[in-house]
Amino acid sequence: MKNRMLTLLALFSALSAVGAAIKIPSNVGSVAFDVFPALLAAALLGSGAGALVGALGHLLSALIAGFPLGPMHGLIAIEMAVIVFIFGVLFKKDKKISAGILFILLNTFAAPLPFIFLMNKAFYVALVPSLLIGSMINTVIALVAIPRLRALSKQEIINKDVRL
Repeated sequence: MKNRMLTLLALFSALSAVGAAIKIPSNVGSVAFDVFPALLAAALLGSGAGALVGALGHLLSALIAGFPLGPMHGLIAIEMAVIVFIFGVLFKKDKKISAGILFILLNTFAAPLPFIFLMNKAFYVALVPSLLIGSMINTVIALVAIPRLRALSKQEIINKDVRL
């Protein structure tokens, strides 16, 4: 079971790396399609797995962009892990729409709040539109893909061992 979980975590992390390379135009280059695999992992594998993929996905996105905010990306990765964890908990309680809306709100408005104090309000205001667009797109992709991937797991394609 540990090998299967590690393999699935690696798969979702790889998807996150691919998404990290697809950027959404913003004043900070780390807004990308890196979080929808974390939302998938949170819904399919559990909140902890999703949080791990979310943090790693943000760090990969920041790495590709050249870490434009320096060590602040560590804080953002922790925020992303917490927000994806919350999404996973709500999703598992069958509050899918609430989970999606709360993810969008937290990622768009709450996560960048430390920048008001560390940078200034103008930076926060400039960052919010691209975060809103990115959060909405990532969430919609995840919410559309999750039922389809769940159907595969019900057919035991994901749960069944492949023999070569």
